Amino acid sequence: MCGFVGFVDFKKDASKMKNILVQMNESIAKRGPDEDGYYVKEHVALGHKRLIVIDPEGGKQPMCETFSFGEYAIVYNGQIYNTKELKKTLEENGFTFKSHSDTEILLKSFIHFGKDVVNHLNGIFAFAIWNTKTNELFLARDHFGVKPLFYTIKNGAIIFASEIKALFQYPGCEKVLDKQGISELFGIGPAHTPGTTIFKDIYEIKPAHFAVFNNDGLKIKRYWKLTSKPHTENLVQTSEHLESLLKDAITRQLVSDMPLCTFLSGGLDSSIITKFAADYCKDNGMPPLDTYSIDYVDNDKNFVKSDFQPNSDNYYINLMNKNLHTNHHNIVIDTPELAKYLEDAMIARDMPGMADIDSSLLLFCKHVKKEMTVSLTGECADEIFGGYPWFFREDALNSGTFPWSIAIDERQKLLNPSIGQKINLKEYIDFRYNESLDEVEFLETDSLETAEKRKISHLTMNWFMQTLLDRSDRMAMYNGFELRVPFCDYRLAQYMWNIPWEMKALNGREKGLLRYVARKFLPEEIVDRKKSPYPKTHNPTYLAKVKGMLTDIMQDKNAPINNLLNREYILDILATDGTAFTRPWFGQLMTGPQLMAYLVQVNMWLEKYQPKIEM
Repeated sequence: MCGFVGFVDFKKDASKMKNILVQMNESIAKRGPDEDGYYVKEHVALGHKRLIVIDPEGGKQPMCETFSFGEYAIVYNGQIYNTKELKKTLEENGFTFKSHSDTEILLKSFIHFGKDVVNHLNGIFAFAIWNTKTNELFLARDHFGVKPLFYTIKNGAIIFASEIKALFQYPGCEKVLDKQGISELFGIGPAHTPGTTIFKDIYEIKPAHFAVFNNDGLKIKRYWKLTSKPHTENLVQTSEHLESLLKDAITRQLVSDMPLCTFLSGGLDSSIITKFAADYCKDNGMPPLDTYSIDYVDNDKNFVKSDFQPNSDNYYINLMNKNLHTNHHNIVIDTPELAKYLEDAMIARDMPGMADIDSSLLLFCKHVKKEMTVSLTGECADEIFGGYPWFFREDALNSGTFPWSIAIDERQKLLNPSIGQKINLKEYIDFRYNESLDEVEFLETDSLETAEKRKISHLTMNWFMQTLLDRSDRMAMYNGFELRVPFCDYRLAQYMWNIPWEMKALNGREKGLLRYVARKFLPEEIVDRKKSPYPKTHNPTYLAKVKGMLTDIMQDKNAPINNLLNREYILDILATDGTAFTRPWFGQLMTGPQLMAYLVQVNMWLEKYQPKIEM
């Protein structure tokens, strides 16, 4: 896991611009604290920041290879999980290897397969390869966009990086917030439309896409998408197939030359990951698996049961530890830390995000990084297997919008009235919502319920899951820490996509099929536990803290937040402890305290990034 930057300009001598490349690379130093490297030629400049996970000596980047009268140079961020199969194919075709790094295998796979290489990869990746034989740049991103890749075009040159902040180190790349950016930030945010960002003329390579940049400009192509086809297996066959895919996806991701652990909440998803990982360690004569969980000071005293947070984690974590004999560590975060790191979390994302839902993960990774370098998490299971309340609630299914973000009127009201007159958030949200649904493939054999659930599954995987994957990458990599997401294996997602809803939600339960499979190897109490989301603080001192921070901001009538947002409405939010905003800002976790923390992040972002506002 790493970060990279670069630019290609056919009109300029890039070898005279290395100082710019270094500045870009240094801006993402947190992603790769172990090494840096550079490749600079006449029209191309590549920079890399490395977090060492595999082959410390053999995996240095940029990595170069000369082959058939051409030179190939790669910078890469991610992990390829099918290296064994790729290496075998390459060796059969005459390739030899100097290391066991996946970087070398990826580079030589590109030399062998060309642009079709993306159809041979199983992993999480973003990479750039400069090809002197064709004088062009190749960019690619993994199937679900676990790893980020942003770019902009300036005066015919392409500038690209793992994080947006690096692009702003390039001359002429400005921070501009226009109507679309405002609509993204306050209508869609903290999610974003795939391919876009909140900044004008700053884009991302979409998940499952690659791009080629040469003298003819930039061409982008999609290489994979979920395909609808009939599911022909019965329940027993389906459960056996699913268990095989789960085991393969998880065990493939346990390869590391650095200390590796799992995050364990005692929920179904993290328990499945931990079960297979612990068995792998035991079967291979390794020390007991290390597991980590997060909690908050006095959360046991302040926890309040709700439909979306039905129970706390500690009992179930202890149950799993006793069952698997793992080496467990409990990280306890205090309220002042959550508030203190709101700015770091915003900087990690380059935009306001999920408030303390972000800063808590950032702090969690910061603590785990002291002992570990890599962790597997249960992220993405709810999206792939149908675990969220909105898969079942009629009001959400019939909302006609993104079901995790239904407070559209409140979002509109939050805009400064002068801006709200020019921007209709509902129109923008409706456009993006319908545009996304147009991509869904239905089958004539789909039941009415399966067809409806295809819609909600598509939206959840392409929007909500993307937001959580962004969060995982930025908060972890800000600490030079790698998170892996086995449930995001594209083969697993493709298989689950075509299972009829009646089987996927077996017995009418969220993730019913996954529970059916897990019952073979997990305690019943874990299998039957109602879904509980990522733990957040219930300590009332957090509300007091962020309320105080936002109050201090609003006492300054010159605070930049007033230029974008409705000052009177924010004062109402403060006066009612967030209840003036009658529905959650995003998902079910961003309620009153998180909304106030989000507004604090907005002001921090405006002060730190100072975007030019274009209307």
